Amino acid sequence: MLSNTLLLHPLALRQAEPADLKGVLRLLADTAEWLHARGVRQWPRGGFSAARIEPLIEERVLYLLDDELRYLDPDEDAPPVATIAVDEHADPEFWTQADDPGAALYVHKLAVARQWSGSGLGDALLDWAGTWAYATGRPWLRLDCAKANPGLQHYYRSRGFRHVRTVDLPHRSSGALFQRRAEDVGVMAFRDLTVPELIAV
Repeated sequence: MLSNTLLLHPLALRQAEPADLKGVLRLLADTAEWLHARGVRQWPRGGFSAARIEPLIEERVLYLLDDELRYLDPDEDAPPVATIAVDEHADPEFWTQADDPGAALYVHKLAVARQWSGSGLGDALLDWAGTWAYATGRPWLRLDCAKANPGLQHYYRSRGFRHVRTVDLPHRSSGALFQRRAEDVGVMAFRDLTVPELIAV
């Protein structure tokens, strides 16, 4: 469910650009620290290095959700409201040929700034990703998450994802695999600037 906050803050989804790297790293670091404070080792403490995130920007698969009101203050150096990466990359340590890796799009680096927690933006971004998978003719939206994070696993189940299996590799904190049928869902929480006709305006 979307909160009243979204009625007061117009949001827009767009592809990340190289100039966004600093803000993205800050949001991911803040999220990683919040997870670690709760005993969850989903992501490296301190977040990800620039070398891990820059390829996602270069490949045009990382998306940012912006609070459009922040542009009224040109001096404000705020990180994005949320991030999500969606691509065709099926982690070969998790997804096998029997899973038909090409039948899905895969979600990575989904993070929502803590001040926006509970606003429904995670749900909306997952719906957007599922709509994109549906539009490309893929039947599934897939992701992996921490093996030792039952709360996050419950969240994905509550959003219609099915637990496929857990791959327990000693060098990976992630490994709980989930998928959901791709559907064409109308997303009203933000303007989608990834749509070509909107970008051209």
